[in-house]
This record gives sequence, structure tokens and C-alpha cells, in this order.
Amino acid sequence: MIADHKIRLAVFSDAPAISKMSRDYIERGLGWDWTPTRVLKSIRDRSTNVAVVREGANLLGFGIMKYNDDIAHLHLLAVQQLRRRKGMGAALLAWLEATAHTAGIEKIRVEARATNETARAFYRSRNYREVERLAGYYRGVEDAVRMEKRLWSDSYTGLVPE
Repeated sequence: MIADHKIRLAVFSDAPAISKMSRDYIERGLGWDWTPTRVLKSIRDRSTNVAVVREGANLLGFGIMKYNDDIAHLHLLAVQQLRRRKGMGAALLAWLEATAHTAGIEKIRVEARATNETARAFYRSRNYREVERLAGYYRGVEDAVRMEKRLWSDSYTGLVPE
């Protein structure tokens, strides 16, 4: 699945397109926190991976994951609307998960809008479980659901879905 998409680490020139996609697809209605400057900081951060899929000059999808000692946090994951449901989001997530697994990370956390059943179902289908509801998480306006996936456990069977 990962091999079907040309995933690479972002470069500085990717920051504006990543930021715009975040604003339009993820932060819609909440304000704009992931500005080009913030994305650029993540690209420069040695404990963060910003992965992208591009087709020529067009950004098709991206993911931003911060790695701590035992827990990684998936900050953002997005795919262009016309490219969704074709495995690109799953491939980006698998790529970031594989990196976390290699680094010895035990668990990945991600938050999704409580009202975004599509995102929640996507993560559940990839073995994330809902562990907490966070009232007003998004700027005091909207609740979030925190989801987690354990990478190291007795039931661990691999990162890439069949």
C-alpha cells in the first residue's frame, strides 16, 4: 500500500500548500492555527515528520506526526477531496506509523472532531480506539474524540492493513 504512493518528507517549499490544505480541510470553521510558519517549524523539528504525496506541483496529501519518548501525536492528516478513498490517507498513516514503530514508540494519539464520523471511522478501521472525549478541545467551540493505537502489544500484528 505504501509503495503505491510516492511518500517523502516535506521540504520547506511544501509548507504553504500544507498550511492551505489544513486551513481548508481540517481547520475549517475554527480559525487558522497551522499557518505556513507553524508548518515550517514542524518541517525543521527533528522530532517531527511531515510526510507528503505530490503529483508534480500539486500536493495530494500530507501527515504531520510528532514523536516523543513513548508516545507519538498525529497532529494533522489530510488528502485532497478528489483523491480520498483511494488508499492515500491510509498509506500516509502507515508510513508515519512505521516510522514511530521503528523509533520504539509504544502508542500513537490523534484527535478528531467529535462530529467527524468519517475521520473517526477511518482511524477505527486502522485499529485506533476512542479513549476520551475532550469538551471544547477545538478553540472552545467543538468537542474532540481522542483516539489511540498501541504499536507494541501482545496483539500487535503489523502496521499495514491487508
